[in-house]
Amino acid sequence: MVRDCLSKADALKRLRNCLEDGIVEYHDHFEKRCRERGIDLQDAQRALQKGTIYREPELDIRFQEWRYRVEWTTPEGQAIALVIAFPEEYETLAITALLL
Repeated sequence: MVRDCLSKADALKRLRNCLEDGIVEYHDHFEKRCRERGIDLQDAQRALQKGTIYREPELDIRFQEWRYRVEWTTPEGQAIALVIAFPEEYETLAITALLL
């Protein structure tokens, strides 16, 4: 069953709540893509803390979950995006990382 789609603002609130009081899990694929694309894991963490969701959520039919893209620019000027999902109310899953 597909969970309800969150608004961009509500997704950011849930993400920040997970960072404070919940669980943030980093998928193996996420860590692999960070290494391949030269994205520092500290920058990825800062992106989750300070980034913004600009795009509308996308439904991943295969996994029956909504995915959200958090975008942020590192202090060095590199724009990155992290794709996340919320498998549970107090859990965030970081799925992949992209260079923009």
